[in-house]
Amino acid sequence: MVIDNLKHLRDYESLHPLFAKAFDYIEQTDLNALEPGKIVLVENELIVNVMQIPPKTKEEAKLETHEEYIDIQVPITDVEVMGYTQRTDLPEAEYDASIDMTLYEGAAADYITVKPGMFTLFFPEDGHAPGITPVGLKKIIIKVKK
Repeated sequence: MVIDNLKHLRDYESLHPLFAKAFDYIEQTDLNALEPGKIVLVENELIVNVMQIPPKTKEEAKLETHEEYIDIQVPITDVEVMGYTQRTDLPEAEYDASIDMTLYEGAAADYITVKPGMFTLFFPEDGHAPGITPVGLKKIIIKVKK
């Protein structure tokens, strides 16, 4: 997992060949103007999901992992809290290949606060419970084929 300021995006470009294109999109797009929906940058490899997240508590947030995609998550309109637990510390759970997700029961080991102007990178080994917010928020999640 990585959590950092958007000013430092390019420091992580070498971690994956598609990160440069994803970071270009983040830097060159008015994220506030985006409407909820899906934007395909590279078919099956780089997909932007623009989401309007309703209010959610820590108890309602489910930990998840992905097998096929890395998540770049960017809160746009408000602060977001995200739970985090290393995958090796998570119990066995069933993987749903149709949505590339495994959901886990229970609370996260740790919680991080991510403000507008920041981003997170969640790799397949990172269990994350996103979208914890008392007021809701708009965010983007860029799915990067690993």
